[in-house]
Amino acid sequence: MPARSELDPLTMTDEMEAIDEATQYRRKIDHSLARFSAAHDEMLAEEDKRRERLTRLTARPAALFEQTRTALQRVVAPTGIQRAIKAEDLEEDENSEERAPQTRLQEKKQRHNERAIRIGRITIIVLAILVFIGTGVAWGAVNWFDAKFTQVSALDENSSDIQNAEAQANDENFLMVGSDSRDGATAEEGVGTADSNPGARSDTVMVAHVPADRKRVVVVSFPRDLEIDRPDCNRWDPAKSANTDEVVSGEKIAKLNTAYAVGGPQCVTKVIQKITGLRINHFVGIDFNGFKDMVDAVHGVTINNEQPIDDEVLGKVLLQTGDVTISGDQALNYVRARHVKGDPTSDYGRIKRQQSFIGALLKKVMSSDVVLDPAKLSDFITAFAKATFGDNLGVQQMMTLAQSMRGVDPSKINFMTVPTTGTANKRGNEVLVESKTDSLFDALRDNTPLPGDKAAGPSTTAADAGNTTKAGSGQAKTSTAG
Repeated sequence: MPARSELDPLTMTDEMEAIDEATQYRRKIDHSLARFSAAHDEMLAEEDKRRERLTRLTARPAALFEQTRTALQRVVAPTGIQRAIKAEDLEEDENSEERAPQTRLQEKKQRHNERAIRIGRITIIVLAILVFIGTGVAWGAVNWFDAKFTQVSALDENSSDIQNAEAQANDENFLMVGSDSRDGATAEEGVGTADSNPGARSDTVMVAHVPADRKRVVVVSFPRDLEIDRPDCNRWDPAKSANTDEVVSGEKIAKLNTAYAVGGPQCVTKVIQKITGLRINHFVGIDFNGFKDMVDAVHGVTINNEQPIDDEVLGKVLLQTGDVTISGDQALNYVRARHVKGDPTSDYGRIKRQQSFIGALLKKVMSSDVVLDPAKLSDFITAFAKATFGDNLGVQQMMTLAQSMRGVDPSKINFMTVPTTGTANKRGNEVLVESKTDSLFDALRDNTPLPGDKAAGPSTTAADAGNTTKAGSGQAKTSTAG
């Protein structure tokens, strides 16, 4: 007999003695069945775990939907329906209690309540679905519109030229530049072409200042021939809407419109921040090419024209006086005209018309005629996106600003011109009156009354050297701070 330690345990009895072949065969079968049973139990355990995970996954959306339904129910469901739902829940909790016999009137009232409950629940579910779908559609629309904006690099919010930055922390300052680049324009559009008018110049430069309290809006215009100290700037390529690596040396004496021609948005931002000390946090550039579509999208803009506009270059732009609704073609010539018979100076007459038109356009766009008309609003945003380029500019920023300005009195939207001597120097440039300029922009940065304001509050209308502009009237009365 071999040693006991060398024997197979299956061939041993409980007393560790050798057993016959039949017993060994039976024990092998028992062990095989035991292994199959263990594997089966393990599979059942795994299946139970899968079912538990599936239950949790399916229960989670149901719980979220139930939370949404409950929240919407509080807002949407009529008070009577809510009370009926609460009553039903209490009845379900008291199923074990005996109920008193109901009269026919009570039964009819109960059926009415149950019907109201069902209708209310169906309404809530439908509203929940619409909310989810609407949110997705709105998000997609915002992304779609934002994708149409041409983004450029223009801002420098850490510039050393910014004064009292802490006081401006929540202010909104929009630098708006109207460029006469003709890239992409056709001869039929009447604005000139890139061949006849190469490059790009800033015909219009404005800063729209909206303080943190949103109690007033001040738009300050800068003459295109304003004499400036132009800094070193990277050259601007209007065809690519980007700056190149080439650095153009600055000039101690230059015109404001050369800043854009040489260095584009970045260079104009540098110049304006140095003059104003404002923290420019939005840049908006508008090309003449495509500008007309913005006006046509809202079916014309009504302006108050004080006298016929007969331009030596553009011809008879607008002969009607009083309240006149102009189309895109007329609006384009209205804001471009700078050789109008009877204008005291080419720049100031045009600035006044531009401010009048912007006030009228704002009034039209913010009116119920456009805001409550999805087609007009969509067409305007599409046209605006097509005709503009900017930095920190998009649908979300415009919607946020529009919402924050919702309660602004139209009379508190002031249009002004930066203080100048009012007479061109021997170089043909307009010259700043520095003391008045400093006072104006100190008031904007500190949100204090504007120069010439007699009221004590910061939200009063400017009345500097004469005229003010009320955007709500459609008639520009420009405040010339010089």
